[in-house]
Amino acid sequence: PRPILDMSYSRHFLDFQGSSIPSYMKKLVVTKLSQSFREAVTLRQDSPVPLPGDGDLLVRNRFVGINASDINYSAGRYDTSVKPPFDIGFEGIGDVVALGLSASADYTVGQAVAYVQAGSFAGYTVVPAKHAVPLPSVKPEFLTLMVSGATAYISLKELGELSEGKKVLVTAAAGGTGQFAVQLAKKAKCHVIGTCSSDEKGGFLKSIGCDRTINYKAENVESVLRKDYPKGVDVVYESVGGKMFDLALNSLATKGRLIVIGFITGYQNPTGLQPIKAELLPAKLLKKSASIRGFFLNHYLSQYKMALEHLLKMYERGDLVCEVDFGDMSPEGKFIGLESVFRAVDYMYMGKNIGKIVVELPHSVNSKL
Repeated sequence: PRPILDMSYSRHFLDFQGSSIPSYMKKLVVTKLSQSFREAVTLRQDSPVPLPGDGDLLVRNRFVGINASDINYSAGRYDTSVKPPFDIGFEGIGDVVALGLSASADYTVGQAVAYVQAGSFAGYTVVPAKHAVPLPSVKPEFLTLMVSGATAYISLKELGELSEGKKVLVTAAAGGTGQFAVQLAKKAKCHVIGTCSSDEKGGFLKSIGCDRTINYKAENVESVLRKDYPKGVDVVYESVGGKMFDLALNSLATKGRLIVIGFITGYQNPTGLQPIKAELLPAKLLKKSASIRGFFLNHYLSQYKMALEHLLKMYERGDLVCEVDFGDMSPEGKFIGLESVFRAVDYMYMGKNIGKIVVELPHSVNSKL
């Protein structure tokens, strides 16, 4: 590792005295467009550590978050103009190890920050200071709020029209965003129903306030909803797609709202989609004065900061459970190091996780930070 003391090569490069930043790092790069993450992504061992510009921070990543949409990104579905190779990973949390001169007005080396931007699956990421979120400490729980918590909070606030007594169905309720949809709907005094794939997940959902859990491997979701909720549900927070989407649509109450935040069952298909019975859609919506709303976090960035501040306060007050899944129960053990991101993505698509999947990136202690 080189100690960064000679600043002649970068006028605005500040560094903590004596800290050692290596010249090269590992990072994951999309080298081929494919819905198969393992086919699309390559682990590079010797990528140069980037230098921060005047308004930037260099963040040494300690924890990175896994998202279902990592596969959509590696398949080139978000921006068809971007061609490989390109960096991947949407969110990270770590320490500031170097920064530009302007950025030093608000940040210092050694500070804990989180961020949402492409390129987090790397040892170090350059983050514009204006996009960083200062944190009291580097805790993986904070990472769960960056994409997953914010998605649940803003979508339910803007599109859910939640009020006391409303019946809310959350699909994939024990997942990264589902855990927050359940808790936020409960805070709004709604009756919450959550679907999941195991009794263990059902137990977790009950512990965070879910009123009725449906293990779809042991119970027929459609039969349960018809029997227990004959008038339907008012709001569905839907992230599964395919047959679950059809079922959720059929379960809507009069004036019900279905919020689509994803359709994970289709992401591994070449088209990214699972077929749905769309030809009956106009009739079904008309019959119930019902609506379907899509939600993509990037379109609501104006509300992001407010949402995150609110969620951080809730967590610090003890009003919000931020469940992290490090893969301790996976066959090869805990997700540690960038090499394990591939396993973590597989684990998510096998539906094994409870809470948000997080990968830890250990760094050799060769600095005074």
